[in-house]
Amino acid sequence: MEIDKMEFNFWMKRIMERFDVLSDQLGVNSKQLSSIDGEELLDNQEVLQKLKISPRSLQRYRSSGKLPYSTISGKLYYKLSDVNNFIRGSFSNSLERIGLKRDK
Repeated sequence: MEIDKMEFNFWMKRIMERFDVLSDQLGVNSKQLSSIDGEELLDNQEVLQKLKISPRSLQRYRSSGKLPYSTISGKLYYKLSDVNNFIRGSFSNSLERIGLKRDK
């Protein structure tokens, strides 16, 4: 079975066009999930990178209720505002501990 160059190029072009269509469709779906009511959502991987923590630490923060999350179709999402509040809260706690050590 031998395919000439023109036929090969024709089929490769059709395949690439189909990939482009699928890519566009995936992009639309992911944009719809990335925000709800104007609030930007982050998935697990994005939160791990933003906080520079391990998956186990993130799980511990979820379990303890320190970091609120939502589950959509079995996938975990975090509101950007909740993540920022968590960072601010952690920063404030660190400053308070430093202040307590200096007072002693």
